[in-house]
Amino acid sequence: MAAGVFGATRFSGVVLASASPRRRELLEQIGVRYEIAEHTISEVANPGESPTAFVRRLALEKAQSAQALLPGHLWPVLGADTIVVYDQHILGKPVDKADALRMWALLSGREHHVYSAVALSLGQESAVLMSTTRVRFRQLTEQECESYWSSGEPAGKAGAYAIQGLGALFVEKLVGSYSGVVGLPIFETAELLQRFGVDTGLDIPPEQRIMRETP
Repeated sequence: MAAGVFGATRFSGVVLASASPRRRELLEQIGVRYEIAEHTISEVANPGESPTAFVRRLALEKAQSAQALLPGHLWPVLGADTIVVYDQHILGKPVDKADALRMWALLSGREHHVYSAVALSLGQESAVLMSTTRVRFRQLTEQECESYWSSGEPAGKAGAYAIQGLGALFVEKLVGSYSGVVGLPIFETAELLQRFGVDTGLDIPPEQRIMRETP
């Protein structure tokens, strides 16, 4: 196996700078051990900042922020961020039902982009990669939107939908990374893990695999 940025050093896991259960599940899917850490950054775009620059900055700053709170920790810190963008406008988490209905009106019958960035940081070394996915919604009815809001799923979700849940019923077409839309692009994450020498499920004998660390 090729050496990472730290030469022959191998790491048995990462610190995840996120409380997202979806990101935990995706790491578990590829057999990566993790511990959970806090980050202290504000998720607000800078004036004139493009959506892609914004999502890449947030992923990196989350990793670096958590790293600063964990002096001496021996695992790389993983930060991630995912945004939904329509016509260069970021659609964040809905503040209420009216906000969610506004977003669905924009997305209904149209294509939007989901940008998902992942970053790893350890010591003075850091790197960030991003996936771009095109998602097209079918035409949505008023009744469907009302029912979806009542399900409780859209709350706290970028773009007011969760593709891994009932929101999948709205998706007509997807070109790119499904896992990126969920919240952690697996292909880009695996590339960074290899660069930093972090073990995945393919690096560990089956009898020794532990899917996660207890926080």
